Amino acid sequence: MTTLTLGAFAYIVPDYDAGIAFFTALGWRLAEDVDQGHKRWVTVTDGHIKLVLAQADGPAQRAAIGAQFAGRVGLFLYTDDFAAAAARIVAAGGQFQEAPRRESYGTVAVWTDPWGTRWDLIEATSGQD
Repeated sequence: MTTLTLGAFAYIVPDYDAGIAFFTALGWRLAEDVDQGHKRWVTVTDGHIKLVLAQADGPAQRAAIGAQFAGRVGLFLYTDDFAAAAARIVAAGGQFQEAPRRESYGTVAVWTDPWGTRWDLIEATSGQD
């Protein structure tokens, strides 16, 4: 059977360079930044998946910034050191919306990136990631 693997997805940002600055401050790597004339092809990666940073173009796309998942947590960032990762997120411009809590799957807290998109930071209990 043919295998299908999600390797990248588009993430709307207000500005390419602001997106690059935020994600590289988290420790992600800038994988591509290609000028295509009317836009840039910009990807950042954590080593597992790529985000295609899409600079908002027009009112509908600008309105989607910070609401890409309709106000829900839509992205789940895993770490093996919650405190260190949380400090890195805050230093990069993220804001935690709650104190860390223990769940059956590990330690988790909701945070927002500089544009308001909601993420979970999760340090999984051994064997739960």
